[in-house]
Amino acid sequence: MTLVERLKENGVTVLDSIETYEYGKFVHLLDPEGNKIEFWEPVDSVLTAMGGKTNK
Repeated sequence: MTLVERLKENGVTVLDSIETYEYGKFVHLLDPEGNKIEFWEPVDSVLTAMGGKTNK
């Protein structure tokens, strides 16, 4: 089960489906106060090529 599926099961409002791009995946949700939150899972090789750091 994915994190997004678990969040939905626990009543979290997921605003869209997971969007996949060459540099990562994105999904948007609402917190309990109605604030929009963006989850981003980067593609490590693209992130490091852009000068970003990973913890892997």
